[in-house]
Formats: sequence, structure tokens, C-alpha cells
Amino acid sequence: MSHAHVAGALPMPDGPIKGPAAWRGSELQADPTWLHHFSDTELDEIATATRMHKASGRQMGEITRESFKLPCLGPRLDAILQELLHGRGFVQFRGFDVGAVTMEEAAIAYLGVGVHLGSFRSQNAKGHLLGHVRNLGLDINKPTTRYYQTDRALEFHTDSCDIVGLLCLMPSKSGGESRIVSSVTLHDVMLERRPDLRAALFNAFPTDRRGEIPKGMLPWFDVPVFNWHAGELTTIYSGQYIRSAQANHEAARRLTPIEIEALGYLDALTNDPRLNLTIEFRPGDMQFLHNHQILHSRTDFEDFPEPERRRHLLRLWLAPAGARSLPPRFAQRYGSLEVGNRGGIITESTVLQFALEAT
Repeated sequence: MSHAHVAGALPMPDGPIKGPAAWRGSELQADPTWLHHFSDTELDEIATATRMHKASGRQMGEITRESFKLPCLGPRLDAILQELLHGRGFVQFRGFDVGAVTMEEAAIAYLGVGVHLGSFRSQNAKGHLLGHVRNLGLDINKPTTRYYQTDRALEFHTDSCDIVGLLCLMPSKSGGESRIVSSVTLHDVMLERRPDLRAALFNAFPTDRRGEIPKGMLPWFDVPVFNWHAGELTTIYSGQYIRSAQANHEAARRLTPIEIEALGYLDALTNDPRLNLTIEFRPGDMQFLHNHQILHSRTDFEDFPEPERRRHLLRLWLAPAGARSLPPRFAQRYGSLEVGNRGGIITESTVLQFALEAT
């Protein structure tokens, strides 16, 4: 594919990208090869490695591929990492009996599987390497509240890391389904139907940091939604935080009418049931997504009244070895662009930690 572009403008692909990353939800509904059921052997390996870690007295942060040995599952995870980085871009594991283990054991098992895919990255200014996604009853109108701390629907977005993982500890009473869509498909559909709006998404959009500001940085970062770099489309998008930057930061660049229309059109396409895929989250399900080519969201949900039954997911942000090269502009958000050691949120007050409680 050629890299045709106008002199001075950001590069764009001159045709549809296609390939295995350009899937449509309607096709995958009938082809559940993205759903991997753990075998009894693999579950035994996870349980044994978890027991060995606990017996060793090591901290959670000391879990490595070498210490968390998975003789059969490990090579399968290596193959799945290739599928995440160069193929469909997502996977869901099923069959881990989260009800039969303690919260600590579930966390160790999940970190042990995750470390075979990449290194752990900080998910917020507090330095949480093991994230908790649950409704803390926080007010989204406060400029530092993040959407995952509420029961509100999340619009389609990417996280600031190469791979995001979720482990379902406790599903909601109703709602809260996972929804994903291919950003490569979104690009190709926009190119076909509204090439003018597609081109606008290669402009840099001010995106709010929600108060999590690294040293020497502005309260927002300016990065295009679509980035054509090293022959690959890399997408970074949070419409809610782009709008938040317009509302909260007068010094941030004002969006043009065509850019606002392009964001609205992109959001409409993400919600097209022919393009996106809705995935049920069962207890013990582990999901891993490649942020650079998958946008994810969740539906509104209703919780059980009892605190111990409320929806609760564990989250990982991972930086895999062998990941793609990222555009220089991503340094505003990712810090380092070094493969295997990038992404996450670090501020002056950040202390890296593994918390077993949602705070």
C-alpha cells in the first residue's frame, strides 16, 4: 500500500486498509473462534503457578513469565499475542472458576496470565498496576472523575496502553455488556461513505487528561484520532474527553465544524450493530484487546444492592514486546515510545502499586 498524501498534511492511506483487523461484528457473531475455553490442563497450570507464587512469599509485582510457569498455556498465549497484535485484535478466555478462589488468588492468576502478554503499566495517577472497574458512586461532572468509576455507559474509546485486559469477578444485575468495534473497519467505512470526514480525523484533537497531568505537560494532549504510521493505522480516541477538553480548557484549540461532524459520524458508526460486537461477561471471563485497532465500550448497568454482589472487574494495561512502532505524537500521552516499556499514566505523585481494593 502506498503512503500517498498531500505535502504538509499528515499521511493517510490512499485506499481501504482491509486485512484481518477489519472485521465486522455481524460476521463474528457466527464465528466464535475469538472465544477460547481454557482446557483442564491449562486451568491446572494456572492453579499450580498461583499456589507456587503464594508459597514463594514474592510480591505481586514480582510475577514474571519465568516465575509464573505455564508449560502448555504459555506457548498458546504467545500465539494469541500475535493474533492480538497482527490479527483480529482481541480474545476472550472462558472457564476460569473465579468463585472457587480468593480475590488475591484471582488477582495473582490474572497477573500471571497477563505477564505472558506484556509488562504491567500504571492505569491512573495513583499508580494502580492492577485496576478495579466498579461503580464507586462518583460524580462524572467532577473534572477528575473517570467514567469507569461510575455506572454510566462508556462510549467507544481506547485506553492509553498497547493492550487492555479485563477479568470479570462479579457481573452486574443487568446490563454492563462489553462492546467492541474495529477501528480499521471504521476507517474503511468512512473512506467509502464520507472521505471528507475520514480525512478530518487525521487532525490532532485536544483530549482532556482529567487532572492526571505528567510533569511539564499541559492538562490535555493533542493527538489525531487516526494515525497512519509505519504502514499501519493506529487509533487513539476518547470522544468524551475530547469534548471535556473543549468545555474545561479555554486554551485548547477549538474544533472546526467538520471535525465536530467527523466525531459525531465516528460515534454513530461505532454504535452500528452490523459493525460492533456485543460480548457477555461471565464470572471468570478474561478479555484482552489491542487498543491501537479496537475501540471498546460497555452498556449502562444496574447493580445488585448488596455491596459484595456489585459488578467488579479487574483490569490490566500491558506493554508487549514485539508491539508496533507508534507515531512520535503519542509521546505526549505514552511518555516513552519504547516497545515493551510504554503507556500508562505517571504523574509526579504516582507510586506504583497492586491494590486489592477499589479506591
